Amino acid sequence: MGSVAFSDKLTFVLKALSTSRGRFASELGVSKSLVGRWCSGSVHPSSYNMERITRLIAARCEGFTLVDWEREPEQLAAMFGVDPSAFAPKGDQQLFGISPNILAAARAATASRSVSYEGFWRVTRPAVVAPGRFCNDHGMFRPGPSGLLEFELGNPDLRFTGWALPIEGQLFVIATDTIGGLPSFLIFNGVPMPKTKLMDGIILTALNALRKPAAYPILLQRIGDLSGNPEADDAHMAELMKIPQFIEDGAVPDPVREHLLRDIGPKAVADGGELLLTASMTPSLMRLFAYFNPGESGA
Repeated sequence: MGSVAFSDKLTFVLKALSTSRGRFASELGVSKSLVGRWCSGSVHPSSYNMERITRLIAARCEGFTLVDWEREPEQLAAMFGVDPSAFAPKGDQQLFGISPNILAAARAATASRSVSYEGFWRVTRPAVVAPGRFCNDHGMFRPGPSGLLEFELGNPDLRFTGWALPIEGQLFVIATDTIGGLPSFLIFNGVPMPKTKLMDGIILTALNALRKPAAYPILLQRIGDLSGNPEADDAHMAELMKIPQFIEDGAVPDPVREHLLRDIGPKAVADGGELLLTASMTPSLMRLFAYFNPGESGA
């Protein structure tokens, strides 16, 4: 679809028509969040929805067809009678702040290794807003039209969307809170297996009322595979996100609790522990894999 992503073009067209995402969603008969995902690039419309989007736009821009999505920015701007300089696609570098070489490497790795991570995942993490408790979130990795892995994570109270970059054996995730609009950053240890079942990592976010930055360990456990039908997978993800985030007290297994709540600092080092918070594929992760997957080896 040309050198500019569909998400950028849709965002531009809505602005050119002075139409909000909410109004467009209402006229199209879909949720505002779905239009937001189309505009962010985290989800590409199905063929059916592409036709509906195009027909709705054609009602305001006579002669607009599916072929016009292939136009370059200047041509698209001319169709709507606006200054081409108003077209400001976010582009990879503006979106990520990452060099083209790194993005090219991430796309190559995604093409060859994405099947290892594609699927539905359950996140277990300490509860930042309720010290001493634990939470489950549910997430999904799947290849997107950008050539990168799309990432989605959420529960009834929050939702993150973004991209996961497989680089040098690790998975770097850049995600945005769709409610508060704040970014979060996650790094997971990749696993050289055809199908990864368990990953550990660290998240850096400001997930509390005071927006105080916090970094803490998290675990990802695979709970299902993609169906191959994006709309069915979206629906399944929406159901998973309805699951309450807080885990009942006492329901977190001791191996998980010990892995997620570790002493760090000078005193911990003196007792043989760690000075800094890390996700270093420690022996405890191997014990966790054995706990979640009895009779199997590797993660």
